[in-house]
Amino acid sequence: MVAASASAAVAVVSGGRVTALDTPQPAAAPTRTVGGSVLQVVAHPDDDLFFMNPDLSRSLTSGHALTTAYLTAGESDGVNAARGPHFKDPRPPADRGRYAEARQNGIRAAYAQMATGDRTSPWKRSAIETAGGGHAEVDVLLSRPQISLVWLQLGEARTVSGYRPDSLRGLWEGRIPRLEAQLASGSPVTTPFAYTKDEVVATITGVLERFRPTTIRMQDPTPGRHLRSGKFTDHQDHMYGARFVQAAAARYERFPDRPHYSVQNYLGYLNSALPHSLDPATANAKLRTLKTYAWMDKEDYCGSPAGCGDRKVAARPTGANWVQSQRYTRGESTSWLVEGADGGLYAFAVLDGRMAVWHRTGPQGRWTGPDLLPGPGLDPGASAVRMPDGRVAVFGTRTTLGERAADYRRDVVFAVQDVPGGPFGSWQSLGTPETADATGTSAISGPAPVTLDGSGRLAVYVRDARRTLRVREQLPQGGWTPWLRLGGTDLMGEPVVTKDASGRRYVTATTPRTVLSWYQQFPGGRLTGPHPTGLPPTTLPLSAAPEADGIRLFFRKPDSGAVRTVTLAPGATRPRVSPVREVGGTAGYGAVSAAGGLLTGRVAGGTVGVSPLAGPPAWTESEMLFAGSPASAAESTGPATTAVLGLDAKLHWTTYPPGSVEGGRPQPWRPAVTEPQDRP
Repeated sequence: MVAASASAAVAVVSGGRVTALDTPQPAAAPTRTVGGSVLQVVAHPDDDLFFMNPDLSRSLTSGHALTTAYLTAGESDGVNAARGPHFKDPRPPADRGRYAEARQNGIRAAYAQMATGDRTSPWKRSAIETAGGGHAEVDVLLSRPQISLVWLQLGEARTVSGYRPDSLRGLWEGRIPRLEAQLASGSPVTTPFAYTKDEVVATITGVLERFRPTTIRMQDPTPGRHLRSGKFTDHQDHMYGARFVQAAAARYERFPDRPHYSVQNYLGYLNSALPHSLDPATANAKLRTLKTYAWMDKEDYCGSPAGCGDRKVAARPTGANWVQSQRYTRGESTSWLVEGADGGLYAFAVLDGRMAVWHRTGPQGRWTGPDLLPGPGLDPGASAVRMPDGRVAVFGTRTTLGERAADYRRDVVFAVQDVPGGPFGSWQSLGTPETADATGTSAISGPAPVTLDGSGRLAVYVRDARRTLRVREQLPQGGWTPWLRLGGTDLMGEPVVTKDASGRRYVTATTPRTVLSWYQQFPGGRLTGPHPTGLPPTTLPLSAAPEADGIRLFFRKPDSGAVRTVTLAPGATRPRVSPVREVGGTAGYGAVSAAGGLLTGRVAGGTVGVSPLAGPPAWTESEMLFAGSPASAAESTGPATTAVLGLDAKLHWTTYPPGSVEGGRPQPWRPAVTEPQDRP
């Protein structure tokens, strides 16, 4: 646990200016709000602003309790100056402590502006002892005490991918015994310290215990490498920092009496090579926040000699094409809600590192759950499929941390009901298509499962670290094929697999420029592809549903967020693709789900919205933020049901009664289970 030091220094600041010094006392605990609490852990000050926003700003304005923890001081070369075609700041002497302070000042101003509209809204700053034996600074926004910042102030790598032992990577790999802190000037933390690998994990675990989040946001621990250069596609601090958070969460899972929590991972530098996922208004609001952080006006509103923000960002506040996008790297599947043999529904999501199952018996039955399947280490995201005999199978990926850095790996796993409606069996592993996991950094997608040709056998598709499509299929005599290569180039996100009414299989996957397809000309035939579809660029996440003799594909328009759709139908050698049609008249981001004439997705405000597919767009927007992607199911008895995992780590759902989709309105969103549940 992170305990407050008996001699903690506490100061109240406006922007960065110290206006009063209190008697030493413990740091104020954050105020809890109904609807869950969010903890973000990032490597550097500004990673949250570039890569977790607008989710960040939506959480701040919604009233959720939110804490952001920064692993490193972000000290870089210690020079707080904007240098570029339009900026010629005088170059000050290098001072890493002062530059770290300037970045802190910029973050406090940006958060205050997002939360209150006033960048000078004051903060209470405290020095506390950590569970790792060091110290951290905790800042609490006085006007919104449920908002906190935690500064762990470890030294950063000071290079994107070049090897430097004194870094999170060096500590994770055992190249150094301890990593020294880089204290920001002006911080109430004044005592130098250093952490071992285990002490960093203990420190982050203590932050989790202190703030008790129901949603944990973190960067991508397996971003992959550029195929030509072999360099990481993301900053090494982002990647190894996220692995430290994974290790801490694995330890925190064993703590009693904590709330359930989900995890959300975010894409980093690779956004620069992808179509913009945000609409102009949302991107501009994000840019305004970054300009506040970057101290664009150079007005001395904070009174700090170090400066009121990060002038390096002032030269390019959009980053490397990052402001216009926000993307998740896991949990993109919309196939985690499936009808069971009894006519009821099964919903799946990963809570506490384990697969959670909710079940509703029949269309009028009550939801039960979440029941957590045995086995830790599950990554965010789930995909489920009902087999011909009525049993349900659920798929995901699992991370094994291991004792050594070289033991880190991910594999594809699945569990199947013993009998229709019965309990799920133990997890079975399909391994990974990555034979050299260290080289690929375990950068596989989530799995896309399907049943084969009415036989009940299963197949599962993934994108591998080289961004091609791979598949494993169950054999008629038992066992599985090896990971077979299906080709494709520069695939992104998760593949989607769907069968039409005749049983033909379609697999689709996005690239930065278009969508590729694989296709069976007849049920049981050979899957051919990749075939070009001629579709324009998308914002990446795809979803699909059967329609007539083909399938309907859904995706979002870049720089807009409007939902687009096409049909893929049987063709002579490849699927026939219909003209693109827009079905969402409002901006938004992330995956959408569709079933039973119902479209569900994240609207521009970050909340979940529902619209009928037929007729003009008529989005019914809720006030609920959620994690991951929505899922929908067209039930055999008529209703169309859609569900999301809220930031409170609870399943929430709504339904359209039979015959009321066109022109109708869904029932109010409500939690699936309202009565207290025994913790497993």
